[in-house]
Amino acid sequence: MKELAGISGSPGIAIGPTLTYSESHQYVPRYRIEDHSIDEELTRFHEAVKRAREEITSLQKQSRHEVGDLDTRFLDSHVLMLSDPDFTGRVEEAIRSQQYNVEWVLHTTTESVVAQLSGLEDAYLRERSVDIHDVGQRVLNHLLYRRRLSLSDLTDEVVLICHDLLPSDAIGMNKRKVRGIAMDAGGRTSHTAILARAFEIPAVLGLGTVVEQARTASEIIVDGNRGKVILDPDESTLSRYRDELSDYREREVRLMSLNDLPAETKDAKLIQLKANIEIPEEVEAIFAHGADGIGLFRSEFLFLHSGKWNTSRLPDEEDQFNAYRQVLESMNGKPVTIRTLDVGGDKVVPELSQYPEKNPLLGWRAIRFCLSRTEVFRTQLRALLRSSVYGNLRIMFPMISGVEELNRAFELLNEVREEMIASGEQFSENIPVGIMIEVPSAALTSDILARNCDFFSIGTNDLIQYTLAVDRGNERTAYLYEPFHPGMLRLLNTVLENGHRAGIPVGMCGEMAGDPMATMLLVGLGLDELSMSAAGIPEVKRIIRSLTMGEAEELFGTVMEMRSYKDIDRFIHTVMSERFELQVY
Repeated sequence: MKELAGISGSPGIAIGPTLTYSESHQYVPRYRIEDHSIDEELTRFHEAVKRAREEITSLQKQSRHEVGDLDTRFLDSHVLMLSDPDFTGRVEEAIRSQQYNVEWVLHTTTESVVAQLSGLEDAYLRERSVDIHDVGQRVLNHLLYRRRLSLSDLTDEVVLICHDLLPSDAIGMNKRKVRGIAMDAGGRTSHTAILARAFEIPAVLGLGTVVEQARTASEIIVDGNRGKVILDPDESTLSRYRDELSDYREREVRLMSLNDLPAETKDAKLIQLKANIEIPEEVEAIFAHGADGIGLFRSEFLFLHSGKWNTSRLPDEEDQFNAYRQVLESMNGKPVTIRTLDVGGDKVVPELSQYPEKNPLLGWRAIRFCLSRTEVFRTQLRALLRSSVYGNLRIMFPMISGVEELNRAFELLNEVREEMIASGEQFSENIPVGIMIEVPSAALTSDILARNCDFFSIGTNDLIQYTLAVDRGNERTAYLYEPFHPGMLRLLNTVLENGHRAGIPVGMCGEMAGDPMATMLLVGLGLDELSMSAAGIPEVKRIIRSLTMGEAEELFGTVMEMRSYKDIDRFIHTVMSERFELQVY
C-alpha cells in the first residue's frame, strides 16, 4: 500500500480499478530528409493540421449539448492555434533548417515550448502548456495514423491515472464511467480541476509520481476531501473507505430530501443558501442541491480561458453577454450575483504577465485593474447591464478597499448606463449593486461603505490572509490561516453590525461559508446569506434546520469571550462533531 499526497481538485471519494492513460512512452520516429523531400514533409504537416482542426471542430459540436459553449472555449483556442503562424511557422522553419522528418520536428518543437512555459512562475501560463501539448499530440497522431484510446468509449467504471488529462479528453470522456481522477500535474485552476468539480467527479491533482507508481488494474482510492490517493490499499483501509463512501452516499440521499425545504432555524430565522460557480454549466448542480440562487459567479473564468497561444485576446462584449444571459435565464428568476473581473494575484491572465510584481496579492488586481483598464471594465459592465433583462441580476465589485474606489466604480457604471439610455438599449432599472468585504480597511470602514451599497458579501479567503498576514499558499505558514482567530471573528462582527445598522443584508461567499464546522457560529453571527459550492448546501441546510437562533447566538457569545484561536477551534469542533456528527478531515 502506498499513499500519495496531492491537491484536492474536486471533493468526494472514489474507489475502483485504475486505468493508466499516458502518452509518455509513445515512440516518435526520427530520421534525416533530403532537400527534395522538404516540400513533401511540409505537405504532410499541413494535411495533418487540417485533419486535427476538423477533429476539434467535430468535438466542439459533439460536446456543446453536454457542457455548453463556455466549457468549449478552450477548444476555440485550439482551432486558432492550428491557424496561428507562430505555431505552424515554427514547425515549418524547423523542418527546413534541421531537415528531420515532420513527426520528430513537431514533437521536439512542441515539447520545447511546453518546457519553457512549465518553468515559468506564472501559474496561468504554466497550465496553458497543457493546451499546447494537446494540439501538438493531436497533429502527431494524424501524422502517425495513430488513434488514441478514446475516453468517450469507456465501458467499465475506472479511476483515471494520468500525468496530464488533456482538456479535450476531459470534455469528451464518458463521465458515467469515470469514478475519479488521479493526476501528476495540475492545480485547482487547471481545466481538469474545473471540469471535475462541474461534473462532481472526485479528483486529486499535483501528485507528481502517480503514473509511475500505479499499476494498471490495481485498486486505488481517490480521497478528494483530504487531497490524497492510496494505491493498492490493504483490506482494513479499503474497508474503512468503503464504509465512509457508503455512509457518504446514504447521507447524500437523506440530505437531498431537504432540497425543497427552506434553510430556516427551528424558530423560523430564514437564511439564504446560494451557490458559488465558475461556469454556467454548474447551474444543473445548483438545482440538484436545492440552492436559493447564485451568490457568486466568478466572471474571470471567461477571461482565464480566452485567447490563443502566445497572444492575449480578452473576451468581447458578446462573449460575456451570452455567458451572463445563459446563467440568468437558466436560474428562472432566482437571484444571480455576478462578481466583476477579479484577476491578478494568484489568477493571472496573459494581459498581466508583462507587468511582473514582487507581491501580486497586494498589487494590481481585481477592482484596481478594472479602474485602470476602464475599457475592459466598461465592456463588462455593458454586457452585465444588457443581460439584466433576462433574469434577477446583482452586480458585485471585488476587493474594494475604501470609498474612493467604490465611488469611481459607480461613476463608470453610471456612465455606461447613460450611454445605453442614449442609444436606446434595454436594461433593468433596479439592479442591486454590492461589494465583497475582503480587505481589512473595507471591514473597518464598512459603516461608510454601507451607505452606498445594496449588500455586502464577505470573502473570507482573502480577508483571513490579509487580516492575519498569512499567505494561504505557503506551506510554512499554512497553520496560521485560521478562520476562528479572535481578530477575524471581531472583524466579521464589525461588518455585520455596520451592514445591518445601515439596513442592508450581509452574506458570506468565501470557503468558510461552506464549512459545516462553522455553520452554527455564522448563524449566531447573524449572517443573512451563505454562498458555497453547490454540493455543500444540503449539509449546511441540515445543520441550520436542527438549531435555534438562541442556541447559535449563545455559541457565538461564548466564542467571543475566548482569547486563543486554538481554544475556539477545539471548542467549535467538539460541539459540532458531537451534536451534528460531522467528520473532521
